[in-house]
Amino acid sequence: MNDASLLADLAVTARGVALAVLPLAALFAAAQVFFLRLPRQEVMRIVKGTLLASVGLLLFLFGVSVGFMPFGRTIGESFGAMSQHWLLLGFGAVLGFATTWGEPAVRVLAGQVEEASAGSIRARVVLVAVCIGVAVAVGLGVLRIVYDWPLFWLLVPGYTLAIGLLWISDRVFVAIAVDSGGVATGPLANTFLLALAFGVASAVAGRDPLMHGLGLLALISLAPVIAVMLLGLAVRLKSAPKETES
Repeated sequence: MNDASLLADLAVTARGVALAVLPLAALFAAAQVFFLRLPRQEVMRIVKGTLLASVGLLLFLFGVSVGFMPFGRTIGESFGAMSQHWLLLGFGAVLGFATTWGEPAVRVLAGQVEEASAGSIRARVVLVAVCIGVAVAVGLGVLRIVYDWPLFWLLVPGYTLAIGLLWISDRVFVAIAVDSGGVATGPLANTFLLALAFGVASAVAGRDPLMHGLGLLALISLAPVIAVMLLGLAVRLKSAPKETES
């Protein structure tokens, strides 16, 4: 990748960050003028924080774009060329777990859950549950590409299970589960794992990267919902004997 291409990618990323941050900045400015009327020192602190967050977001997304996407596609092509396709289940699961483990949005959600629950629901427990869900989704997703399974073979049973769990899960874990499905498809998943799927699809004969590569994010967004609600059921079963003894 030459310097011109890097600058072009940087410009595209900067434009995306600006489109994401400027509306929020404008909303804050309007609220400050008409409603908030915060002290000047507080406003300056918010402005500095926003600038730092914008720069950090720019660097993060730019690094993901020029590094993770080519890396993920290369790994996917190597996986797709393997003769023993069943091994992709394990390899995909490991990559799905590792990618979600580093996803910033997932860690933010897990921390907020621990804070809101006053420590009764540990952040690491939520993080591991979401990572396991994504790991299973990625493993099944790459097998779907290799063996040409229809996407609804995975989505219909998955949503059926999720809807069934809604009726028997605790309301707290249902709320956490629904949010976890959104944060799991953050910038890392949208770049590395989607590029991985495209790489696998391009390496397998007869697979269309557009038709077979896409669809993985739908599985990724569904799997954490199921995993967190199953976690809630496990917590309930674990606490039931203690309640009986008391």
